[in-house]
Amino acid sequence: MKRPLVTLLACAVALPALAQDASQDWDLVNDERRKLMVAYSQFNNGVGIATRCVDGGFEAVITGLPPAGRVSNRPLRIAFGEDELTSYNWSVGIDDTIAVSQLPAPFARELREGGRLRILVPRGAPDGRNLMYDLTLPASSGSIDQTLTTCNRPLVDPRDAELDALQEDGVPTDLTWAVRPTPRFPRTDYARGFAVATCVSNPDGTLRDCTIESEHPRDGRFGQATLDAARRARVQNVAQPGSPVPVKRVLFKANYVVAGYQTPEDLARQREAARLEREERAARRAAAAAAERD
Repeated sequence: MKRPLVTLLACAVALPALAQDASQDWDLVNDERRKLMVAYSQFNNGVGIATRCVDGGFEAVITGLPPAGRVSNRPLRIAFGEDELTSYNWSVGIDDTIAVSQLPAPFARELREGGRLRILVPRGAPDGRNLMYDLTLPASSGSIDQTLTTCNRPLVDPRDAELDALQEDGVPTDLTWAVRPTPRFPRTDYARGFAVATCVSNPDGTLRDCTIESEHPRDGRFGQATLDAARRARVQNVAQPGSPVPVKRVLFKANYVVAGYQTPEDLARQREAARLEREERAARRAAAAAAERD
């Protein structure tokens, strides 16, 4: 694929891309030697959208965005069709004009329908105003499907609705983290990366059926480190304290960064994680003390 050339306008909203021929599928590249399959669509305003399967790992990316700078996450507001714009956190790629989806398979399943897609980049214009991309996606009757099925991702998954119902910390409203996943930095050549895992809760609060939804860079071993951390985690029932944990889907995102490479955002996230861990340890000690008194 060509590297997109980004053209920004000194106004709040970018001009819409010209519609592509809806009878055409997305372009598809299949490199069997590298175990790489990419479906992509490029627009005349410099934005590109791609789904890809890389050696069993699935990704969805948006390219050609304004540079994100020294941050690891960027908020994007996205809407398909005439839906209202919804805020999502995307991860910033090694190239900071690329946004990497934290939940790529659900995003890809919506892309395959084609039609209108709006992407609002907060403060993305040169003067600091919001930047809107209004795109017309070609429907994909084959290319996106091939990337999904090659990576063993279903073309339709009713569990996508469960992810929409999760709180910001990745658990449903009736659960909370008793022991948060605490990932350990893997042996890798990268200074930073991320991975997102989903799991299913057991009645005793342990997690099972953990799956990596996304990781970046793909070959950084961040996915396996996140799975290892999820296996040590526990959730508890807050709707009915002391009762078995209902079987629910939970999500955990792990950010990895080598000391000395942290952005202000990374440092703030680390402080917040340490605060939550202290509070949860104190709560566990209090619960143990209360149980002994009883």
